[in-house]
Amino acid sequence: MIAELQCVVLDCPEPQSLAEFYRSLLGGNVNQQDRRWAVDESWATLHTPSGLVLAFQRAPDHLPPRWPDPTRPQQFHLDLGVPDLDRAQEEVLAAGGTLLDGSGGRGWRVYADPAGHPFCLVRH
Repeated sequence: MIAELQCVVLDCPEPQSLAEFYRSLLGGNVNQQDRRWAVDESWATLHTPSGLVLAFQRAPDHLPPRWPDPTRPQQFHLDLGVPDLDRAQEEVLAAGGTLLDGSGGRGWRVYADPAGHPFCLVRH
């Protein structure tokens, strides 16, 4: 092993509000004190109950992906496991997420966070 994953960083226009959006989905603590980095108006963090840390970095010229448009690809996405897709969808939409693809009776649906990053809710 060469390294240990410390966090996943998402570029966005408003780090604090995107951290709060993901806290509403995953729980945890926004901007919990951590010796690895400092938080300010350009950097926010979310320490989730599972131990995963998401970080949000201000990118003033951020251009969100346009899923599924290949001219502005998603580059990566998060898969979030949920027991009930319909209930989770209601909560995601109420928190500010946008449904991108929920068709086909599949066990997953695609959403965008408020900064435009795609993520999936996956039935587990």
